[in-house]
Amino acid sequence: MNRVKLKNSQRRNSYRILNGLPFDVIRQYGQLAFDKWFNQLVLGDNLIVLKNLLQIPQVKGKVRLIYIDPPFSTNQTFRVGEKRTSTISPSNQDKEAYVDRLRGKDYLNFLRVRLSLLRELLADDGTIYVHIDYKIGHYVKVMMDEVFGKNHFINDITRIKCNPKNFPRKGYGNIKDMILFYSKSSEYVLNEPRVKMTDEDIIRLFPKIDKYGRRYTTTPVHAPGETRNGRTGKPWRGLFPPKGRHWRVSPEELDKLDQEGHIEWSSTGNPRRIIYADEKIRKGKLLQDIWNFKDPQYPKYPTEKNLEMLKLIVEASSKPNDIVLDCFVGSGSTLFAAELTGRRWIGIDSSKTAIEIAEDRLKTIKKASHPFAILELTKVDL
Repeated sequence: MNRVKLKNSQRRNSYRILNGLPFDVIRQYGQLAFDKWFNQLVLGDNLIVLKNLLQIPQVKGKVRLIYIDPPFSTNQTFRVGEKRTSTISPSNQDKEAYVDRLRGKDYLNFLRVRLSLLRELLADDGTIYVHIDYKIGHYVKVMMDEVFGKNHFINDITRIKCNPKNFPRKGYGNIKDMILFYSKSSEYVLNEPRVKMTDEDIIRLFPKIDKYGRRYTTTPVHAPGETRNGRTGKPWRGLFPPKGRHWRVSPEELDKLDQEGHIEWSSTGNPRRIIYADEKIRKGKLLQDIWNFKDPQYPKYPTEKNLEMLKLIVEASSKPNDIVLDCFVGSGSTLFAAELTGRRWIGIDSSKTAIEIAEDRLKTIKKASHPFAILELTKVDL
């Protein structure tokens, strides 16, 4: 997407594009229009920016997915150039990325007020993923129960972040962090996420081999729940389903499955349904709550997360053209994943270095779905 050069007068008048809100357009890619959506990467304090976004009808209550990777309360200063960062441009090397100094109650209050605003921005069927580490995550979990409601907690996802470390230590090596997954209401978007089966998965899940060499497994043809009068409670081949259970399908459908060779009979006459591996491999396996997405070996930013993980989250919890928001942009992986999958996006960060790195990544996308602008917060009176 071509960059559009702006005159000073255009920057001063940029409020007309943003409905009078306190942002200046610093750079833009593609042509922005007042009455059409454009993606936004905002430099500024996310607390103030989020409050301003709540004034935009296009955004308030319309964000389908939020992913944030906030500071982890580590009491450290992070710099670009650390952690084997070799793929960044020379102009960004050895710059300060961000300072993570808030601890304890101050940190939780910092996060709480932002999560409360993010909840207001979420659509009723929206969800939020908060990426955090094991040292602070249990405190954040309790706080998110208060903000979103314990009944809207969906998952605590374990993310394998690195290979095992074998240096001596008085304890167990840490190779994981956590992602807290919450919804705004009981009805939320979740496109059944599946992942490719490995060879080990196929051997483990389909341990049997038929006379033609096809791998398979078997499952019961009955399910919990008794039906007294329905077809699935009737006898089949002289058999009733076990007490308290019913046939998964009608006796007529069981006959059809048996004729097609999809029923295996045990030596004691117990029927089980045959599930072939080659019929399931195409769909993949359902994703569980332990994810193996390691951090990039050569990150562009100290806390850069795995792009494939972000694409999975975006595709699982939003639909094309939905709005995805990340108010701790960092390297821009969330926005990059959103753009690659045809979503609209808003990103916010107070680090100029983070904005520059995210912008460098985004402008490499040749066929962007929407124009985007680099914005800067110009006043902080909210």
